[in-house]
Amino acid sequence: MTAESALWSGPADRQGRTGRWQSWRSSAALIRAADVLAALIAASLPWSTTVPSIFVGLWLLVVTPTIDWRDYGHEVARPAFALPFAILLLALLGLLWSDGAWADRLHAIKPVAKLVLIPPLLYHFSRSERGLWVGLAFVVSCALLAVFSWIVLLDPAWKITATASSGVPVKNYIDQSQEFTLCAFALALPALTFWRRGNVVATAACLALILLFAANMVFVASARTALLCIAVLLALFAWKHLNRRATLVLLAGTVAVTALAWATSPYLRQRITDIGVEYRHGHEDISRASTAQRLTYWRKAIHSFAEAPLIGHGTGSIKRQFERAATGGSSLDAEVVNNPHNQTLNVAMQWGLLGVVLLHAMWIAHLRLFLGGGLAAWIGLVVVVQNVTSSLLNSHLFDFHEGWMYVLGVGVAGGTVLKAKTRSQP
Repeated sequence: MTAESALWSGPADRQGRTGRWQSWRSSAALIRAADVLAALIAASLPWSTTVPSIFVGLWLLVVTPTIDWRDYGHEVARPAFALPFAILLLALLGLLWSDGAWADRLHAIKPVAKLVLIPPLLYHFSRSERGLWVGLAFVVSCALLAVFSWIVLLDPAWKITATASSGVPVKNYIDQSQEFTLCAFALALPALTFWRRGNVVATAACLALILLFAANMVFVASARTALLCIAVLLALFAWKHLNRRATLVLLAGTVAVTALAWATSPYLRQRITDIGVEYRHGHEDISRASTAQRLTYWRKAIHSFAEAPLIGHGTGSIKRQFERAATGGSSLDAEVVNNPHNQTLNVAMQWGLLGVVLLHAMWIAHLRLFLGGGLAAWIGLVVVVQNVTSSLLNSHLFDFHEGWMYVLGVGVAGGTVLKAKTRSQP
């Protein structure tokens, strides 16, 4: 605006411009606050369940006034936005035909409900410039946890909570391993990029962090599910970012490192060899029945699915189905649980084929978000592939920590990718 037009504009015009300026500043401040809260969610997730939940509530309060609801309504039509809502809607409808107790039905809504945070996260970070904050907060927090894990291994008195595993300060070794796996592979692409650019210091920093996470899983505490994820993600990394020669070098290095880890880590050898022991003796000794347990759960879950293949037994019905399938045989056959330790079977028991189709459609829609290039696309791809892989042996999408890793990872990385796509359009 020129000085002359400012002179001729009346008080109402100047007041309107002032109001718009203040509104813009207020919205920008709220967006910045939402970015900070998202980073705090990521930073607190490796250490707590209560604190991230508090930050999620605050994030929703802060981000809601910044949403352009007409624009958001258009975005929700996309499969990546809509399918989490569809799964929650099915879970709510499933309350009507469930044969489980009402307490079990209502409890089963909670793990599904967090999925509907994905659309607002996608929308918010498609406008924000600070998606990297969230990733850095998570990596730094996990690095501190990895260091503290070694301290706890040497002196268990430093444990924050009473955990069943040595070297695990909080939560459990499964959550810790999944977090470290995600961080290690999120750093793999920056390490490769810095190496190609000749930035030795940055490359060394990334490799040091990767080594910190990997060494912890080899010598301190690791879940066998995480080891499966590592194998799949290594293949994915080679396919996405390496040529044939570099892939052969990675394969040779992986074989050498695996042999070294096997030779130097009695803990790792025991974790692998226990698979056969657990399968053979699981029915006699339920305390060492991890492998036999899963096979038994899957057999019972498949039988339950076959009884109601289209819409399942309803929300929160898993425990009731295992009660019906319990026998008077071994302690393992008589065990009653509310989780079949497979995400697809978890969904199939409750909502049948309809639920399975929605679950896999959501995974595919989110995978398609991350098929391009760039760091955000790579991190998002790792998040989704890790969740799909680990969900073969667990119900990780519905578990607290792994589920929130998926929600945050897809929401933040996906929003960043959408923002980049918008910028690249003419």
